[in-house]
Amino acid sequence: MIITYLGKQFFKIAQGDLVVAVNPISKDSKGDVKGARFGSDIALSTINHPDYNGFDMVTHGDNVPFEVKGPGDYEIKEVFIKGIMTETTINEKKYINTIYSFMIDNISICFLGCMSNNKVSTEVREDIGSPDILFVPIGNNDLLDPTEAYKLAVSLEPKIIIPMDYDEKTLRAFLKEGGQDKVESVEKLTIKAKDIVGREGEIVVLSY
Repeated sequence: MIITYLGKQFFKIAQGDLVVAVNPISKDSKGDVKGARFGSDIALSTINHPDYNGFDMVTHGDNVPFEVKGPGDYEIKEVFIKGIMTETTINEKKYINTIYSFMIDNISICFLGCMSNNKVSTEVREDIGSPDILFVPIGNNDLLDPTEAYKLAVSLEPKIIIPMDYDEKTLRAFLKEGGQDKVESVEKLTIKAKDIVGREGEIVVLSY
């Protein structure tokens, strides 16, 4: 499996012929990061906001993704996806934020999306379990600050933590919080299930 970071919370996850896009940045986004275009089989959006709902950006020719944009259970191309509802606030406006939990190539993945509160109910924790890879937002105005983000991340007991929606300042604070300040960013993460064994709360920083 190859994970590539394209800015904000936009990720491309590829396994063989399968391509999954998460939180693609819409062309209507007012942010500085414009993301990239490519074709995907599945596209997940955690929140209906231009920074995270650019399904058109991951449609290419005949390759039109199955759009997942809210809570519920989905199965596409033998990938089972659970969407778990939470609430968040962006620019003083309330939104539904969907946490996604799914498995690719025997690696369990949890994508927290646009969380602004690190209080997670017991039911949500049970649905998430202890993922192999956890994507967590840090900083960026309304989202979890680095301290809250790290506390929430380690409480979910992931093997690998991937920060997202960060700037240089919040990333530095997050790494310091985790005692992993010396972590160097990498362009992409190439990983197999056997590579997960023995890891515990390891932070992997992907550059964009």
